Amino acid sequence: MGSKSDLLVCTALECESGEEMLSAMELAKKEGADIVELCVASMSFSHISELERLFTLRTLPSILSFGPDDLKQPCTRCSESTRLEILRRAVELDIEFVEIYHQVCTKELINELKRQRSKTRIIVSNHVNKGGFTREKLADLIIGMQSTDADIIKLVINVESITDVAPLFHMLTHCQVPLIARAMGERGLISQLLGPKYGASMIFGSLGGKFVPGLPPLVSIKHVYKLENMNADTKIFGVVSNPVGHSKGPLLHNPAFRQTGYNGIYVPLLVDDIKEFFRVYSCNDFAGFSVGIPHKETAVSCCDEVHPLALSIGAVNTIVRRPMDGKLVGYNTDCEACITAIEDAFRERFVRNGEALHVSPIAGKLFVLVGAGGAGRAIAFGARSRGARVVIFNRNFERAKALAMAVSGEALPYESLNDFRAEKGMILANASAVGMEPNTDQTPVSKVALKSYELVFDAVYTPRNTRLLQEAAEVGATVVSGVEMFIRQALGQFKLFTGGLGTQLALISRLLVSNLNHIVICITFAKCVGNFFPRSSTRRFHAQDCTRAILMQIYRNSRLDKHAQKKTVW
Repeated sequence: MGSKSDLLVCTALECESGEEMLSAMELAKKEGADIVELCVASMSFSHISELERLFTLRTLPSILSFGPDDLKQPCTRCSESTRLEILRRAVELDIEFVEIYHQVCTKELINELKRQRSKTRIIVSNHVNKGGFTREKLADLIIGMQSTDADIIKLVINVESITDVAPLFHMLTHCQVPLIARAMGERGLISQLLGPKYGASMIFGSLGGKFVPGLPPLVSIKHVYKLENMNADTKIFGVVSNPVGHSKGPLLHNPAFRQTGYNGIYVPLLVDDIKEFFRVYSCNDFAGFSVGIPHKETAVSCCDEVHPLALSIGAVNTIVRRPMDGKLVGYNTDCEACITAIEDAFRERFVRNGEALHVSPIAGKLFVLVGAGGAGRAIAFGARSRGARVVIFNRNFERAKALAMAVSGEALPYESLNDFRAEKGMILANASAVGMEPNTDQTPVSKVALKSYELVFDAVYTPRNTRLLQEAAEVGATVVSGVEMFIRQALGQFKLFTGGLGTQLALISRLLVSNLNHIVICITFAKCVGNFFPRSSTRRFHAQDCTRAILMQIYRNSRLDKHAQKKTVW
């Protein structure tokens, strides 16, 4: 079992020269790598002495390999005799690991290197192309690699679905020798993030923030996930979505788990078929899930039980596996999160003007909703519950009509959205993916049309300040970022995930501010709460009050510092 003391974090270096390799090694060290893989296939060298210099000057423990993992055949830049000479010289220079492809490995070669070595460990590796593998075939392959008498074996597979990763976890648990396991492609990311739970002693990450499908960045391994703390008892949580790369859930939940002492990890889960996902990952270790696009409606049918609010909405954004019987229970925390974010923006203005407000500020207002998916359904039901008049626009008009009927609202063709100016002072809520990274130049409503709206909310939170919000602010509308909804719904999820750590919400809120809000906040957490409740107030502070106070202060700062908001980088 990998533990805090023996988990190694590795990154592969593919550089043309020895000097570039050494520079990349220094960067890897700064980003938290414990070991590097020196991919000789990427190098241009005229004599073995250039490699000898690299081996001698290395500043991190190293693995000598002859080709990147995506090559089925070994390195072709040098002859077989040259490869053997490099292997022997690396062993003589006490390089920590040498990697040999199973296809060209023999027991004679292994035994020769073992006789020569003083500390070098030998890795035998194999690569399985996507499709065509079963747990049984992988087991046979591992048995074959074990028979070479290697110290460590390495298995790399190409996966087409996140469910294809499950056999690797089984192999890690039952392998008789140390196993390095990696699933390539975006859907294979969890092979590295969850590997230590199942016994992996080495995982891989990408260097310099470079996007490599299936690999987490080194900096996130060390600072977001802190995988060295994982053990067999760690509970798994994650966001089930497609796409999933935009999610900031890991930045929020993982620090919150650590601060509250909860043994859990939260990871991105790129899922194509949500029903198949829950069928394969059915053990209690997979304890809870955030549900994102496009799965929120389908998720209802995946649950054994559904909370009445989520059932009435017809969409689930949170699923918890009940420990006592393993049943999946669905909830919706989007509804209240969005509506309270909008209400608080209105209340902030009323408080600033010295006005009293005893009912929901959106009661009676015309509430224009763009999008009729899972998030849209939650927002529509929330707006209706507060007495708003709901009008829905969606590219699929039939979906818009069905949702409008459910909330006693009205559906109009999407093409007429920019011409809809029924009255002044309307509320606009974007629950579609328009404007989400990478399509940040898009907006669902033209700037001219935005002049009819008093408040504009955008559920998109990557980027934080979407084009829709920028243009709405420019025409004088009050704007509410999707970050505020995200924080609120995530607080509800965290409480469900952890079985009610509600007393920790104030602490978690402080974490959310530091991790999610990159605007400069000029006051401390304590002062934030003090500003929300006057000194003369005798009201007792509760965790929820602190949360609300922080969110209100985030809103104030976002209004005061639009320039900083525009420059926000997640």
